[in-house]
Amino acid sequence: MTAAPSARATQAGILLMIGASLTFGAQDGLSRLLAESYGPVTVIAIRFWFFALFVLAFAATRPGGIRRVAKSKRPVFQTLRGLLLITQICTAVYGFTMVGLVGYQVIFASYPLMVAALSVPFLGERVGWRRWLAISAGFGGVALALDPRGSPFGPQMIIPLVGAVQFAAYGIMTRIAARHDSAETSFFWTGIVGAAGMSLVVPLAWSPLQGNDWIWMATLCLTSTGGHFLLIKAFDMAEASVLQPFAYIGVVTSAVVGFLFFADPVTAAMLTGGGIVIAAGLFTFWRERVQARAAEADTG
Repeated sequence: MTAAPSARATQAGILLMIGASLTFGAQDGLSRLLAESYGPVTVIAIRFWFFALFVLAFAATRPGGIRRVAKSKRPVFQTLRGLLLITQICTAVYGFTMVGLVGYQVIFASYPLMVAALSVPFLGERVGWRRWLAISAGFGGVALALDPRGSPFGPQMIIPLVGAVQFAAYGIMTRIAARHDSAETSFFWTGIVGAAGMSLVVPLAWSPLQGNDWIWMATLCLTSTGGHFLLIKAFDMAEASVLQPFAYIGVVTSAVVGFLFFADPVTAAMLTGGGIVIAAGLFTFWRERVQARAAEADTG
């Protein structure tokens, strides 16, 4: 049985998670800025090429080097998981350009609720009535945020909903992968499969960057890599159940960037629905942690 992280390590992990979330929120703004001029495929391909280099360098520093880190017990599953992620990121960046960061993030914030719901049939986990009530309330918040009659976006609001479903499925696949491979191995396959997959697609929609846009692209690559590094360190220092609620800071940061820098429209229904979704997600995380502690106490 592994020892629980110390209070100081947990606090440091929370700070690192907040830093990662803020970085990812800023990254969304840069992705949208570039994708509006060059399209999602070019932007995401360059991101993943840079990310793959980081993954290789990171793996080389681990005990056993790249060969050990890359060794997976389920390589086909890891490949499918990586391909799902790049389709989700393409959906997200396309969604940023279609409905804005605020509109996208308000709906996308429902993905943890979808993970909780999907964990029952796919992971065999038990979800009590309180969490089912929170999940139902959260989906009600999504319906309110979509606001088909008062929304300034229209049918394209389905895009963030699709993105949330994709990311929830990715989360379930990541949990399944954790039963067979280490986090380092899953991280490695995420970067390598993403880079390879985007390399196959990029000839169909490549738009060469011009002038100073390479500076913005370099900044995007650095923030993406830096955010993942902070995330890795955070999970090294604190438990996932403690850190996960702070991921919502990234959702809020992204929405604020959209409002301040892109003048994304905001409606009362979006704000109210988004608040319900986030509150339901936080409650779900809290109940999951309570149940985990109860299970540990019973087996301790």
